[in-house]
Amino acid sequence: MGFPNRDNKIPILVVPFPAQGHLNQLLHFSLLLSSHGFPIHFASSSIHNHQARHRLRGWSSASPHNITFHDIPIPSLPPSNPNPNSTHNFPSHLIPVWDSVIHHLRSPLSSLLHSLSSSSPLILIHDPLMSIVGHDAALIPSIHTFKFQCIPAFTALAFTYELSSKPSPQGNDILVSPLPNCCPEEFWTFLMKHDYESPCEGVLINTSRTIEEPFIDLLAKEDDFVGKKIFTVGPVSPLTVTDHKSGPRHPCLEWLDKQPARSVVYVAFGSTTTMSDEQLKEIALGLEKSKQRFIWVLREADRGDISKEEELAREKSLLLDFDKRVEGRGMVVRGWAPQLDILAHGSTAAFMSHCGWNSCMEGMSMGVALLTWPMHSDQPRNALMVTEYLKVGVMVREWEKRDEVLKGEKVDEAIRKVMVREGGVEIRRRAKELGERIRSGTKEGGSSYEQLLAFIDNISRYY
Repeated sequence: MGFPNRDNKIPILVVPFPAQGHLNQLLHFSLLLSSHGFPIHFASSSIHNHQARHRLRGWSSASPHNITFHDIPIPSLPPSNPNPNSTHNFPSHLIPVWDSVIHHLRSPLSSLLHSLSSSSPLILIHDPLMSIVGHDAALIPSIHTFKFQCIPAFTALAFTYELSSKPSPQGNDILVSPLPNCCPEEFWTFLMKHDYESPCEGVLINTSRTIEEPFIDLLAKEDDFVGKKIFTVGPVSPLTVTDHKSGPRHPCLEWLDKQPARSVVYVAFGSTTTMSDEQLKEIALGLEKSKQRFIWVLREADRGDISKEEELAREKSLLLDFDKRVEGRGMVVRGWAPQLDILAHGSTAAFMSHCGWNSCMEGMSMGVALLTWPMHSDQPRNALMVTEYLKVGVMVREWEKRDEVLKGEKVDEAIRKVMVREGGVEIRRRAKELGERIRSGTKEGGSSYEQLLAFIDNISRYY
């Protein structure tokens, strides 16, 4: 971001929630702060720190060496096999994993808080889903705590209005659009068990005023935010991608190099989604029928420990003849793919996504149109903002039809709406323009630049 050089000495402890979209955002932000002179400590289980580092994209290979990783050992994780035939798409198989990790992290994190704050003030930045560490930090006067919110202001507002049954502010009816059952009851039980609310001095959000200025202003008036500083510092992921891995590039990037500019649809549904065989076959039919170039990441939802995952028999056996039928026009990646690199590539035009906020921010920042297919949690509301407010994408599957298998014809129709039809030209134009505005906001004088500078000034005064 090109900030002036400073002698930043106050240590910062970052504590992420152990799920990919959260690990990724908080590690990106840690690297951003580290690049401005702060000593950064990143603490999670050894398993999830490995996951965060292993999947990091966009930074030079040397960047993570500037961060002190506290790899906290934990006992074996509970079994966590995703269920492709679940009645909902929420990754319920991971709730016991999260529960176990948080339980085993609390005591080591408390010790780390005392150690790092013993000789100087300490800044704590934690995911709201890790509020246990916020409660412990509140008992130590030399610690100044900030929460890092991994969902946009729009979605946080919408949840607030839903839970309180508040009417929507005039002109913002979109905030109270009915989107029921985004999370199963067992997740709300999990939140209550781990005491989601904890004190803090301010909130960091991976968003920008370019994207959602009116919602940021409304959020600041809500009870949970009154009296707290809000810093909208997004995007935290790199905007100029550096291929930091040694060795050959991923084959999908070599394939993209051979495609025309802005001609490819990237299809990926995140790290927590597992689809039924029937739904996957319909997606394949839709992609084939559309006649458009594509990269499709076909993988199961994450398990608790990604280092122990092997190629799944289901992934390997699915759609074997499909690869041959679409050879030259489409590519199926079975397993992990370098998403940031794909979205930044000049051949990528659109992104069919589950609309996790990490994916939304990466896609919008790179100026690609979004084909939204929300699965759970914040995703339905993120998708609504993308399609109805920002108008940089189209809905593939409506939320009210979430329990149905979406037919290939609908997949084809959504792709053509963005890639072929006249209206798609305007959607892609708006997406490109939004990406330019987002990137401009991270440069000197831009809103995200100024917000990050304000946060740096705010925490530097404690030293």
